[in-house]
Amino acid sequence: MIEPDERQETDMTIDMEHGTGNVFADLDLPDAVDRQTKTRLALELNEIVKARKLRQVAAAKLLGIPQSKVSALVNYRLDGFSVERLMGFLTLLNRDVEIVIRPSRDNREGHVSVHALR
Repeated sequence: MIEPDERQETDMTIDMEHGTGNVFADLDLPDAVDRQTKTRLALELNEIVKARKLRQVAAAKLLGIPQSKVSALVNYRLDGFSVERLMGFLTLLNRDVEIVIRPSRDNREGHVSVHALR
């Protein structure tokens, strides 16, 4: 029996690969940038709905969509939503959405990012 303070050495090694910062790209899914952008927007939408303690029916009325679409948002089934539509929902929830375009910091291909200020 091993005492609690004894340590065993193992020869196990773990290979690790650093991700790109976009799990969808790491999984080689199509439209990885769009998927990540939509997911981050939906995350913010869901946080606002949760903070306001809105039920799906009330959120649907506020957003002007059927309750089934709110259910899709809550469950991150986002194929039926464009980035623009999700940004429009945020404005309906009293959020300003800003798009900033600037030169790439490292002179490589640019990237898309979403930041929520609370």
